[in-house]
Amino acid sequence: MSCFDPRFASRPGYARVFRPGGLTLGLFFPMESYDGPVPRMDVNEQSARALQAERAGFAALWVRDIPLLDPSFGDAGQLYDPWVWLSHIAARTTRIALATGSTVLPLRNPIDTAKSAASVDLLSGGRLVLGAATGDRGVEFPAYGLDRDDSPELFRTAVTTLRRLWSEDFPAVDSRYGTLRDAGVLPKPDGGRIPLLVTGHSRQSMPWIAEHADGWLMYPRPLIQQRRTTAMWQKAVAEAGGAAKPFSQSLYLDLVERADARPSAIHLGYRTGRRYLRTHLEGLREAGVHHVVLNLKYGRRPADEVVQELAEYILPHFPAHERAAMASAA
Repeated sequence: MSCFDPRFASRPGYARVFRPGGLTLGLFFPMESYDGPVPRMDVNEQSARALQAERAGFAALWVRDIPLLDPSFGDAGQLYDPWVWLSHIAARTTRIALATGSTVLPLRNPIDTAKSAASVDLLSGGRLVLGAATGDRGVEFPAYGLDRDDSPELFRTAVTTLRRLWSEDFPAVDSRYGTLRDAGVLPKPDGGRIPLLVTGHSRQSMPWIAEHADGWLMYPRPLIQQRRTTAMWQKAVAEAGGAAKPFSQSLYLDLVERADARPSAIHLGYRTGRRYLRTHLEGLREAGVHHVVLNLKYGRRPADEVVQELAEYILPHFPAHERAAMASAA
């Protein structure tokens, strides 16, 4: 099997990132190390890093949806609106997948999310993968006039509504976001669907995620625990009556210069040399992980050096599914 879901086999972004039995690598913006919550986020530098990552053979570039700066969280992401930034990067790249990790669905009317996502997807040639979440920053919900306790229901409503807005011309929609009659959202993504990965549990049950998500985006865990998590995921998907679906995770990385340096723990990741990193990634692949998104925030070396070392020593063992993507686009 060359693709998990045949509906997405012709989508260059999904096909580049996901294939049964394979593991690919992505990078989070900003591709830089920085102290505190706010990166430098130099536009020219980040654009150059995006091109470097594409030429090196990374599978995907990821952005985060962080509408407000909450200093207690210590991370403002890529600063720019995710859809605007993805459009900027889409115009400067040609093959690499573009992904959100993750779009906070409850904060916005699904009409706006549907239009923005479909626009980026079409303008990039079908390269979008939509990671979605309920949001975990308490300051955001009152700022949007919402109650965070309502986020589980709003998330489910958003997922269902997005699918209808992308696939139906004039859907009749009644939800807490509003009433839609005799109107539709344009543009529509090719095939009427964009791959949607649920992030963490997003305050949903595992059966619901297995049934409604096109994949699962999870947090890093020790290898033995992640092996149990991937097995639980595929079991839930099978019980929901579907074929296997991909499993992804994030990983913070401080890649040190000494290749044989042993790992030490950092926030949601490791400080280590490339030899252990390769071993760890091989373990994740064997455990059933299909994509790992690297975050360089806590690194102590220039990002371009790290990307170059990853390209030379790590990516050859975990290449993007370039042939699948090219064949699908042909």
